[in-house]
Amino acid sequence: MHIFLPNERIKYTGHQLTSHWAYKNFSLQGDSIVCFRGPCQVAISEMVDLEDVLAEDHIYGPDMLQFIVEHFDDDLEKAILRQRILISIINETLVKTGLTRSGDDLFLEDRKFSVSIATVSPVSTMIHIGLNIISEGTPVKTVGLFDLGYQESEITQLGLRICEAYKNEMLSVRSARCKVRGVN
Repeated sequence: MHIFLPNERIKYTGHQLTSHWAYKNFSLQGDSIVCFRGPCQVAISEMVDLEDVLAEDHIYGPDMLQFIVEHFDDDLEKAILRQRILISIINETLVKTGLTRSGDDLFLEDRKFSVSIATVSPVSTMIHIGLNIISEGTPVKTVGLFDLGYQESEITQLGLRICEAYKNEMLSVRSARCKVRGVN
């Protein structure tokens, strides 16, 4: 699994959830996790979560730490489980912050910390997770990394730690799958 953190800021609009996004943009062929910083603004036409579309919810964050994951398989349920594993890894990485997980999102009391979706493309499954860095200017009550005590200088390293933990977890899953014998 490839890990990549581009230097430039990227605005997440939802169109990044297309197969081979990491390959086309960063030459990462195969399973990957890309972590970048930038705003998040997803138009209704780009939303994947039909519940959000029907509710006409707006997804917006002025500054977020974002993750795009792509696995080359076609099992949406597995993608959702991986999404929840990644959210749990993020929560474990931020263990001293008091965040709690509800499904595929993290909260501090009634303030939302993350946005998250898993979907399927014609050739792969994809996950997007965005973590608020700042909590101002969002359409719902949020909490950000700065509110949790993180400093500007720690953001990139935090993203890298999360990517490495996810990659290691996926390698561990593969190893566990390869070491067991079948039963009758």
